[in-house]
Amino acid sequence: MSERAAPFHCPYCGDEDLRPSEQGQQSPRASGAERGGGAWECGACNRAFQLKFLGLLARGLRRADDGGDDRT
Repeated sequence: MSERAAPFHCPYCGDEDLRPSEQGQQSPRASGAERGGGAWECGACNRAFQLKFLGLLARGLRRADDGGDDRT
């Protein structure tokens, strides 16, 4: 997920009433997540959350016997 991708559902309650969080964006020296970039607020459950892509797993994808991807 890139910084520009937006979540469609709240990870806590599943509601779609999401808006970008404005908390922490006042500091001009802060950058990225420190500024609140990628932070979201849910209007339904009143929670704030942040999504972050950590990277790819070292094990990668393995082929299953039937030719499909096995993500175990």
